[in-house]
Amino acid sequence: MPKKILGVIPARFASTRFPGKPLALIGSKPMIEWTYSHSKQAKSLDRLVVATDDSRIKEAVLSFGGEVVMTREDHETGTDRIIEVASLFPEYDVIVNIQGDEPGIESELIEGVADLKLKHPDWEMTTAAVRFSDTEDPKDPNRVKVVFDRLSRAAYFSRSPIPASFKKDAEYFRHLGIYCYERSFLLNYNSLPKSDWETVESLEQLRALQNGNTIGVFLANKANLGVDSPGDLELVTQEFKKRGLII
Repeated sequence: MPKKILGVIPARFASTRFPGKPLALIGSKPMIEWTYSHSKQAKSLDRLVVATDDSRIKEAVLSFGGEVVMTREDHETGTDRIIEVASLFPEYDVIVNIQGDEPGIESELIEGVADLKLKHPDWEMTTAAVRFSDTEDPKDPNRVKVVFDRLSRAAYFSRSPIPASFKKDAEYFRHLGIYCYERSFLLNYNSLPKSDWETVESLEQLRALQNGNTIGVFLANKANLGVDSPGDLELVTQEFKKRGLII
């Protein structure tokens, strides 16, 4: 029997850098609606839900016909919120964690990580990466780098430039914040010993790696801009105008 795939978009109202971000308007629609509608185009997903702890986001999702699940307010991480949702839907074997601040997300990105996971059922997780552009600085700690082997398995994630350009210029790959999990692995994620790598890098996925699990990496051709700040929102708005999505 084919595995069933659940897509989950965690969305918080509280944000240090950008409070109320999921409800910020791009054109006439809130950002969460753009993320949901673009994610809905992914053929790999059997179901898509928004996970939130805020009634304002819930009402916004219901208003455009989306499905929403209310979660606890005390989750420390987005992964914790995803775990709660996964526990509510035992009929789904694979869970895709889609960032709520990716209003322009390509369906090919979601399908890429999901298909890679289905092709490798023994891999606990998959994620995605894209080649650094000429304008990106690999020294920027906010641009997380990943190195992976010839079988597309992640070797390490870092905020530092990896590999080092010691004898010649290196090619860098930027990690994209989308994850696909085997449900059984996800439900037991918090039982894994906390990782030293995770602590020093402040990168949660390193817990899986240091505990001997496999993270497959789907290499995307491009990645649209995520929204971390009001300035990013303006850039996305201009991009949507160029694409004819808004006036």
